[in-house]
Amino acid sequence: MQIDPRGPRFAAALTTLVLIAVLLTGSGLLLALQAVVFGLGAVGGLHRSPYGWVFRTLVRPRLAPPTATEDERPPRFAQGVGLAFAAIGTLGFLTGVAWLGLLTAGFALAAAFLNAAFGYCLGCEMYLVVRRAQGRLDPTP
Repeated sequence: MQIDPRGPRFAAALTTLVLIAVLLTGSGLLLALQAVVFGLGAVGGLHRSPYGWVFRTLVRPRLAPPTATEDERPPRFAQGVGLAFAAIGTLGFLTGVAWLGLLTAGFALAAAFLNAAFGYCLGCEMYLVVRRAQGRLDPTP
């Protein structure tokens, strides 16, 4: 499926704001909610994410059509990576290991900020590395 690349970047901006709030408040609940957002995007597709809905409904109608589209798979993989970090961080907060929650939220924040501010999707790049490695490992006929 092809997507408007501005959608994931918009979602990264919202994620950046949420993760800043997590770091400022130390809220495991807020990080858990962000984990749910990541999970919906990773499992159901970006169109099922609440941030994707906000972009499609409120933002995209006010923009010019995209000049290019991109494959949904790399950003969807990135959502899965975000889910892993948010889930580990949530467990950290909920079990009293606040430093783990802060550390993983900080890593997720760095990745979200890179995408929001510079259009560089770290999780998407990881997806491409994994796909290339799989190609090298697959037996050739």
